[in-house]
Amino acid sequence: MAELVFLTGAPGSGKSTLARRYVDDRPLALLLDIDTLRSHLGAWKSDPGAAGLAARAIALEMARTHLRAGHDVIVPQFVRLPDLVDQFRQVAAESGSRFVLAALVSSPEEAAERFAARAESSEESHRDAAEMQRTVWTSSIEDWYAAMIALLSRYEDVRYVRTVAGEIDQTYERLSACLGDGGDASQVS
Repeated sequence: MAELVFLTGAPGSGKSTLARRYVDDRPLALLLDIDTLRSHLGAWKSDPGAAGLAARAIALEMARTHLRAGHDVIVPQFVRLPDLVDQFRQVAAESGSRFVLAALVSSPEEAAERFAARAESSEESHRDAAEMQRTVWTSSIEDWYAAMIALLSRYEDVRYVRTVAGEIDQTYERLSACLGDGGDASQVS
């Protein structure tokens, strides 16, 4: 059975890195990064809200197509509002696929430190995120983190994965273990 993993966490928590490891371990798995899709839309910075909605619609159709073909999909996406999680959950259900909601957690302070360090990155997506935080969303990373945790409390099936800066291999091991079918999904691994 194909699976759709919705991997959330604060910006800078390692979502993209861990998602890359996930697809590298699974033939034909799809890393579906909505922020990357958004960046491929023309002049997206002139209307980031509309671009985000367009990228989301494209991502949902891509996930639906790939899952129906029997292949896994992982969506590394920070989330503060439930509709995106619910839409991907619905796509998984419609395609007869397993849905897993996994959350990378640390602390609000660590999330802010990682985001600040990442803002100096040479990766365009990291610089774009920092710019969006300064100019569009304007909330602090700590506030974003709190909103994410509050949202996740609505779901009984969240699988929490503790992250530690610099421990990518160990975090990936914890993520892989939590994606398995055992254990209490509500426990932080």
